[in-house]
Amino acid sequence: MKNEEEKIGSFCLKEYLQEVEEFHGHIAPGLVVGGFMVEMAKRHIPKGVLFDAISETSQCLPDAIQILTPCTVGNSWLRVIDLGRFALALFDKYTGEGVRVFLDAAKLEPFPAIRSWFFRTRPKAAQDEEKLLDEIKAAGEEILGVERVRIRDELIGKQSKGKIALCPVCGEAYPASQGDMCSGCQGQAPYLSDS
Repeated sequence: MKNEEEKIGSFCLKEYLQEVEEFHGHIAPGLVVGGFMVEMAKRHIPKGVLFDAISETSQCLPDAIQILTPCTVGNSWLRVIDLGRFALALFDKYTGEGVRVFLDAAKLEPFPAIRSWFFRTRPKAAQDEEKLLDEIKAAGEEILGVERVRIRDELIGKQSKGKIALCPVCGEAYPASQGDMCSGCQGQAPYLSDS
């Protein structure tokens, strides 16, 4: 098993697990793997480069990115493009040059608990959580792959909302690019009507 004093960001492993539990609600295996992924990616970004992030899944990995980098959904430095792949990219926010780190399925054979968790071959309730976390700690970056990437131009830089309009139906402000009324009044709101 890896030394409990191993660093993930500014945290020792034990502190990182506490941070994960506070931020995410429980110690999720995806956030533990995600911690190793973020740190690997950060080492491949030149010092002093301002970077943005992409998470290729909406589950767990965005939280690891938000805990360990200045990239958040709220400041728009983190984009979640849910491709269903357990991968992330950190890239220069001006050039789009960066690195992509992914959980490499080809490297999971020596880690049966991680493999079972990742491929969901055993129900969550039947998994040995302690064994899984021990394997993740022992594996560290051994189960990860890394590659250089260049981000598509339309994903580089801050995405502007453009002009703002008032919706004639609900009276709230919205990006005028949505059309004659806000998306919510066009039927895309997640709420049921009380009427």
